[in-house]
Order: sequence, then structure tokens, then C-alpha cells
Amino acid sequence: MLDIFLIPIRALRIRYAPLLLIYFSYGSSIFTAIAENFWVKEALDMSASDLAELAVWLTTPWTVKMIFGQMIDSIQIFGSNRKSYVYIGAALITLSSVLMIAVIGDYVIVQDFSKKFIYIIASVIAVVGFVIQDVVADTMTTEVVDKSQSKDKINQELATIQVLSRLSLGLAIFLTSWIGGELASVFKDNREVVFMIALFVPLLSILGISLVKLNIVTVSPINKQVLFGGLTFAVFIVLMGYNDVPYSQEIVFIVSFSVVLYFLRGLITDLDARTIMHIKMAMIVIFVYRAMPSVGAGLNWWQIDVLGFDEAFFAKLSAIAGAIALAGMWFSAKFIIKRSIVEVLIFLTIIGTLLSIPIVAMYYDVHIWLGVDARTVALVDTAISSPFNYISQVLMLTLVAIHAPEGKKGTWFALMASLMNIALAAAGLLTKYLNKIFVVSREVMTDGVVISTQNYTELGSLLWVVIGVGFVIPIVVILKFNPNKA
Repeated sequence: MLDIFLIPIRALRIRYAPLLLIYFSYGSSIFTAIAENFWVKEALDMSASDLAELAVWLTTPWTVKMIFGQMIDSIQIFGSNRKSYVYIGAALITLSSVLMIAVIGDYVIVQDFSKKFIYIIASVIAVVGFVIQDVVADTMTTEVVDKSQSKDKINQELATIQVLSRLSLGLAIFLTSWIGGELASVFKDNREVVFMIALFVPLLSILGISLVKLNIVTVSPINKQVLFGGLTFAVFIVLMGYNDVPYSQEIVFIVSFSVVLYFLRGLITDLDARTIMHIKMAMIVIFVYRAMPSVGAGLNWWQIDVLGFDEAFFAKLSAIAGAIALAGMWFSAKFIIKRSIVEVLIFLTIIGTLLSIPIVAMYYDVHIWLGVDARTVALVDTAISSPFNYISQVLMLTLVAIHAPEGKKGTWFALMASLMNIALAAAGLLTKYLNKIFVVSREVMTDGVVISTQNYTELGSLLWVVIGVGFVIPIVVILKFNPNKA
């Protein structure tokens, strides 16, 4: 047991520090999540399907990571193709926080705009900032490895770095979600204070990239096809969204999926046929696993309105989830590295399905029949399910790191991450469709007039559909496209 506990500690190296701090900064973005969720529920007239649709648009910056990946590989800003990009990302994250402070505090500077507009702009700016920093961190995971080792040792260190990165992310989520939730309860009448405190988040990444001396990185020639093709695609996405084209999200999804696959095809031509087949099959099963829909904002609203969960309790849930997820990642490090993708994803799918049942049971008041408090059920369910939420990410990132081509690491990581985030866009679209079929709403008032009534009657059906789809489809696809066959 002690040996398992010491594995991540023994694996730590001082050269990992900058990228681990950047991942910690990214994990800290959840600091404002509880305050933001309560403010959106109270202040914005957005339905569950509206929020699901916004979530889809917020994944699009992640799907054009190839632009930033190519820039990091080939374009220096102020003599650097690592540090300068982290600073730019930090500046954007800071700007987003300032906009949220202004709109929540109802400052004069934003009163000429609607709250919904400022919220969406701030959300997009923050996502772009985190995308830029994430691309840098992903690229650095392949550059801090000791290249003097054997190939097997290098691959093992690449996997270890991915585990350590998730541990850094998990530690940040545990600490900042808990503290941020508690502060959301304390400042429930002045939620902008939470966003003021959140200005520490960009400082973490700046600290990580500034205090550590990085090795000189070779600047690769610009891949004009990837860079300009990506920029054209980004402009296309903006025009589609801005002009509110019918089925714009569906069109963007299909085009982005095709573009990323096309660019990836050009990058893997140097690999042998067996490796290419293995990568393709692994990406199919991970893509489908990540593309499964969620219930959406309606579940959160129901927990607040019906079960009476408040900011302080959500803070406890976040703390427990973060702590146990961190412990689970810590103690399962060896298991994650040694097991195959198929074994782990089938295990995660089955566990995820089983752990969804308590929420459904609470909807049908089973906890009342059993004499158990809803908060107790939520605490136990969160504690059990939380360790399994990060493992699939480690599988994907390890596979990507192992096959990253020299001189193209930034572009490679960005394209593969884009593909996986397109899967999240697919999940968001499915969530949006389901929320349009099974309509869930909370009470919304404007100037004392009720414009939307509370209605959770269809939440039960929505829960069952999400659970069924999330179990059957991944299992079938995983068994059909088993990467081990390659």
C-alpha cells in the first residue's frame, strides 16, 4: 500500500513543474462554477436547451486547437513559442473575470448590453484563454521527458506525466471547487466578489511558466495547410454562429469533424499500417465514450428547487468529489498505465451506469420510502463515482503522447484534442435534442412577473434515456472496434 502511495511522488521531477502548474490553473477554473450556476439560474432567462446549446458553442474553441498548436510549433511571439502564449492565455482569462465582475455587479460600463450577451462573451473569452494554455501544456508533456532512456522507458514516462497532469488538475478541482463553493455561499448577495478572488487563476500559470527555465525548442516550418485551413474554419464558425444560420451547430459539427480527420490523416502517414489502425480504433471507442449525452442543467435546478441543495452543500459535494477523485487517480496510477483501453472503458461504462441509479431513485422518492436524507444519498453517490471521471482522459492523452511525431507535437496534440472535443460537442448536441424533447424548466421571473413556470415532470424520462443511451452505445462500439485486434 505504501509503495502504491509513493508511486506518483517518486515519479515527480522538477522539470515537470511548469506544465503541472498550468494544469493546476486550468483545474482552478472551477473556482467560480457554483457561484456562476446560481447566478445564471437567478439572473438569466435561459432554458436547459439554451444552456446546452451554449455549451456546444463553448466547445468550438477546443475543436480549432490545431490553429494554436501550429502557432506554438512554428510562430514565435517576442522570441518565444511557449511562454508568450501562456501570458496571452492568462490575459484573456483575466479579461473574462473582469467582464463577469462587471455584469454580476451591474457596473455602469456594461449596462448598455444585456446580461446574457456579456455572459456569453466572457465565457467564450475564458475558453479561448484556457485553450491556448492547454495547448502549451500538452506540448510540453512530450518535451520534459528524458530522451536518453529506452523506448519502453520513454513511453512509461509519457504515461506517468499524463497521470501526474491529471493529479495536478484533480488537486486544483478539489481545493478550488470546495473553497469557491463555500465563498459562493458566503457572498450569495455579492457574487461578483467570488470572481474578484478568482483573478488568482491566471497568476498560477504565469508563475509556472515564468519561474522555470525551459529548454530551447526547435521552431518548425509553418504548415500552411493546417494554419490557414484552421483559420478559415474558425472564421466559418464565427460567421455561422453570429448570423444565427439554421442548424448552424450541426453544420459546424460535421464540417469540423471532417476537417480534423483530414488534417490528422496527413500527420500519420509516416506511421506503419498497424499503428495507424490501432490509433483509429482506439480513437473511435474513446470518441463514442465521450460523445454520450448528459441530463443538462435541469438536473441541477431540480436539486436546488426540489431537494433544497444550496451553495454550501454543492461546495461539500465538490470537495468530496475532488478529494476522492484525486485519491482514486493517485492509487490507480499503475492500473491505468498497465490496462488496455477496452478493459478500462468497459469498466467505466458499467460503473457509470450503476452509479446513475441513485439519482433516478431520488427522483421517484425512493430515499423517502427508505427514510434516507437526499443529501446523504448525493454525498455517497458522489463519493463513489468521482474517481472514475478522469481516467478516460489519461488513456487518450497517453496514446496521443506515445505517437506524437517529432517537430509536430503541438499540432498533433491539438488535432487529437480537437477530435476528442468534437466528441464533447456531439454530446452537447445530443443533450440539447433530449432537452427539447423532455422539457424541464425552473421558475423565471422578470420584474416580478413569472415568465417561465417550474416543471420537472419529464426529468425522470430524461434520466432514463440518458442512462440507457450511455450504456448500450459505448458497450456495442467498444466490442465492435476493439483496438487490441489491431
